[in-house]
Amino acid sequence: MSSRPELQAPPEFFYNDTEARKYTTSSRIIEIQAKLSERALELLALPDDGVPKILLDIGCGSGLSGETLSESGHHWIGLDISQSMLDIALERETEGDLLLSDVGQGLGLRHGVIDGAISISAIQWLCNADKTVNNPRLRLKSFFSSLYRCLTRGARAALQLYPENQAQLEMITTAAMAAGFAGGLVVDYPHSTRAKKYFLCLICGPPSITTTLPKAKGEHGESCSEEGSSDEDDGTVNVAERRRPRKKQKITKKGKGREWLLKKKEQMRRKGHTVPPDTRYTGRKRKTRF
Repeated sequence: MSSRPELQAPPEFFYNDTEARKYTTSSRIIEIQAKLSERALELLALPDDGVPKILLDIGCGSGLSGETLSESGHHWIGLDISQSMLDIALERETEGDLLLSDVGQGLGLRHGVIDGAISISAIQWLCNADKTVNNPRLRLKSFFSSLYRCLTRGARAALQLYPENQAQLEMITTAAMAAGFAGGLVVDYPHSTRAKKYFLCLICGPPSITTTLPKAKGEHGESCSEEGSSDEDDGTVNVAERRRPRKKQKITKKGKGREWLLKKKEQMRRKGHTVPPDTRYTGRKRKTRF
């Protein structure tokens, strides 16, 4: 089995002219991209008001995922770090606006202008320190912070990813919540090794305007168990919100009291120590002297 693409080379080098064209002409890839894009668009839960939305396709590649957005009647902006991928997208005359961009350095878009965002198989690339100047945590912070700023309040982002391990998944999710997002992880087909898919569904805005996330799909296409369970194998949606850490409460030390003092004095006597005799004043609180 070949190693993961993101472990072989940085994306701008891995997806050269040859690899980009091979990727775009693969019937299997085309089918997978279409299904994942349709699912991501479903998770956005856009209002059915007949008004086209301005969407963001992060890691748009050659425009395969953008075709789904165009077919749904929306306008979209595609960002990708591979010039070869974008060149093929231009050849294919995709309808979106294409930008050569390293999203790990921020999106560079105006605040509050995007109605939703999708990403197919791209976010995990930000976790690789493929250059000495690349710090995964800083790149994730820059990406999610700029994504939060450019989305309208209440808008969603549905980011499909292939995490390498649980630690990487937690790092990505933590970075998203630290940027201000609410939302959670949607795991489709959790019991299937091959069909299992991770979608990070994020909501831009405070918890007061958030809504219930869609349920995950089960092995046979049905909805899985209810939201809120922490068991990922049940295909649930794990919801999290940005929460400030609670301040540590000051613990006031209370006096030990007469009974405690008498007990300690008795223990000292048993050990052979000289202890002052017990009187009615033993353990009584002294008045403050000025």
